[in-house]
Amino acid sequence: MALIFRWLVRLATTLIVLGVAALSLAYYFAARSLPDYDGTRQVAGISAPVEIVRNNANVPHIFGQSDEDVFFALGYAHAQDRMWQMTMLRRTAQGRLSELFGPRTLRIDEVLRRYDIYTLAVSSVAAQTDETKSALEAYSAGVNSWLSEVNAGARGRGAPEMWLFNHPVSPWAPADSLAILKLMALDLTGNVSKEVLRARTSLLLDQDRVRDILPDDPTSGLAALPAYAELVPGVAPYSPNTRMAYDALSPLNGPELAGASNAWAANASRSATGSTLLANDPHLGLTAPSIWYLARLELESGGVIGGTIPGMPIVLTGRSDTVGWGLTSGYVDDQDIYIEEVNPENPDEYRGPDGWVPFRTRDSIITVKDAPAVTLRLRWTANGPVMPRDQYDLGTITPPGHVTSIAWTALSGSDTSMSAAMAITKSRSVEEAIQAGRDFIAPAQNLTLADRNRIAMKTIGAIPARDAGHQSQGRLPSYGYLPENRWLGRFPYDDNPIFLDPEGGIIGNTNNKTVDRPFPRHVTHRWGDTQRINRWRRLMQAREVHTRDSFIEAQLDTVSFAALTLSTLMGADLWFTGDAAPQGTPERRRQDALNLLSSWNGEMNEHLPEPLIYAAWTRAFQQRLIRDELGPLASEFTHVDPVFIERVFRDIDGAGVWCDVIQSAPVESCTDIARQSLDDALIWIAEHHGDAVEALRWGDAHEATHDHPVLGDVPLLEWVVNIRQSTSGGDHTLQRAKTSGEEPTPFHNVHAAGYRGVYDFADPDSSVFIISTGQSGHPLSRHYDNLGELWRRGEYIPMSLDPALARAAAVGVTVLEPEE
Repeated sequence: MALIFRWLVRLATTLIVLGVAALSLAYYFAARSLPDYDGTRQVAGISAPVEIVRNNANVPHIFGQSDEDVFFALGYAHAQDRMWQMTMLRRTAQGRLSELFGPRTLRIDEVLRRYDIYTLAVSSVAAQTDETKSALEAYSAGVNSWLSEVNAGARGRGAPEMWLFNHPVSPWAPADSLAILKLMALDLTGNVSKEVLRARTSLLLDQDRVRDILPDDPTSGLAALPAYAELVPGVAPYSPNTRMAYDALSPLNGPELAGASNAWAANASRSATGSTLLANDPHLGLTAPSIWYLARLELESGGVIGGTIPGMPIVLTGRSDTVGWGLTSGYVDDQDIYIEEVNPENPDEYRGPDGWVPFRTRDSIITVKDAPAVTLRLRWTANGPVMPRDQYDLGTITPPGHVTSIAWTALSGSDTSMSAAMAITKSRSVEEAIQAGRDFIAPAQNLTLADRNRIAMKTIGAIPARDAGHQSQGRLPSYGYLPENRWLGRFPYDDNPIFLDPEGGIIGNTNNKTVDRPFPRHVTHRWGDTQRINRWRRLMQAREVHTRDSFIEAQLDTVSFAALTLSTLMGADLWFTGDAAPQGTPERRRQDALNLLSSWNGEMNEHLPEPLIYAAWTRAFQQRLIRDELGPLASEFTHVDPVFIERVFRDIDGAGVWCDVIQSAPVESCTDIARQSLDDALIWIAEHHGDAVEALRWGDAHEATHDHPVLGDVPLLEWVVNIRQSTSGGDHTLQRAKTSGEEPTPFHNVHAAGYRGVYDFADPDSSVFIISTGQSGHPLSRHYDNLGELWRRGEYIPMSLDPALARAAAVGVTVLEPEE
């Protein structure tokens, strides 16, 4: 027995030693790719020495003799910190993820190949201004300079992920940067998904009820549209979903996660400091690392500082010493689905306005790891690329003998958006920035501006010109061969909405409705916000003058206007009702929950129980309203729409009928459904978070999920690469923290302000900014998540153009010198 014990001890010791050795070896190889920020390096591609000074937050401040040298150094810094992220963005745009990840990503690659955005990016290089071409070439040379160091063998393949997914990395090219901008356009649009969902809903409901559950902005007026079955006969009322399941690597978002943002500005008359103020927080999907990267560039036109996206040589949101700019999603209706009739005698032809026309075709081969290669036959009509039935659930709304094509403003082979963004980066005034936006195509954005004297907001990006006689006004798929449904080009830039120096002294956008124009100059029918704007308006009007700190306060505000409205409506007939009930019974839990909500101010604070009760209640309430009418399609409505619920409770246009369960004999009231759904919510909460109502925390359910797109689901590694944080806010707060809407974690915070910035032009160097993780994409770097806790707490770091402040406590200074 003693002998067996000794051998067991030896075996356990051996296993422990081997385990420690394996971990040490893995750490050694992974740590080799950590960049050294100090030193002097000889590089090819620059004309004079360039300094990259990384301040104490690892924000690079780049000083060079020419713009080309500065952009070279930006490419070098991006590659040092985010090489893996950049290569993944490029692979996604190229439709080449399956070379690394196998069949998992095949459908993602298929849709990107069909959009063909990388080919369009390649052809768009020639359309750029000479200045932008020079910047793109210099930036690419900087990226490739870092790749050369990695390839020399001293940098551990450039990123720890490269050890797990070893593959050759091709040199960076200007088209790669343009492709990433087009990829962002795809990430920010959800119009295809909206059209499909409206069409599927229209097949099941009459148009009055469609207007309830897919409501327009309450302030808008719209003439009645035909039902989808009238527009496109022959489609089954309901077909099962065919679209791909959620994948962190996919840029295809549903309409609820298709982009959002806040931006506002005050002129000198509304500023306590005597000059202008500007705040911006663009909202995108949360990842580790963040999509944003902070940088300062000392250009020939002056210093600029703000948020960049690795892979592109532009400051997308930020400031110089004279002007600041911020972005919010424009919510332009920039996509249309066309139903294209296929010639039954010749499947290579489709119907055009004047008869049968051949599809434009090309074959494309997708290499798939550990599986046979797949050959796609890409097809285009005059309207756009043809998409298969299993993408976007298009098969559920396509009649037999037809295919669907997609028109989209970003599908341009002479896209000058990068040149426009470069000109905005270098602009010196509001007027210059507005003019610079003239050549911007996609993604359409609301550009909020402030210089020392003026403020403005201008929609930049192409707005499709539709025929006034369009059958569905672009809200539903329509026949592509009818001339009245086809696009007529795009509206002139001067027609895009603009707000310049408003009389009230404050301008802002929360993705809310900005103009009330009749179709076809309407911009969109489906704006991104009907709730946050109410809270923003109240905060802006509460002060005669504002400061940098009051703008920060508004940016971090967590009071939900929707929560105040809906909890009042849903609880109106339930407050302080019912008989006394013993502790632990469903009746008592309901009474306890209602007591908490009755005195709640709508603050979605992470430490409070009320936000969780409210969120679970409204979610359960909406599901009870719609599941009898919509059946399986109800699962597509993943997020609560406050306008829909308010219409139901106020019985607007007969919407109260939703409260009656069709299949049951009794006639249910909205109070009945509210009480039952509250019980549903409390049961769900008890199963997932415990039944002590007063002890609940919203933050436990509302974790920010900064997950690594590739390694985030790998056991053990997920603890290293993912960043999870308890957060405040919600779907309808200014500190927007969009929830996933998907079981088993429907309230996880998955889409939020990855970048926040507030700029004060009375004292520009007092401006502040922050991103949601850290600057480095290396999980072993101390800069991987060091800014994340500041972001969670609502803190910022200085956004100064003062070189002395950058050098103070710098974590490293890299000097790039021309090769001799």
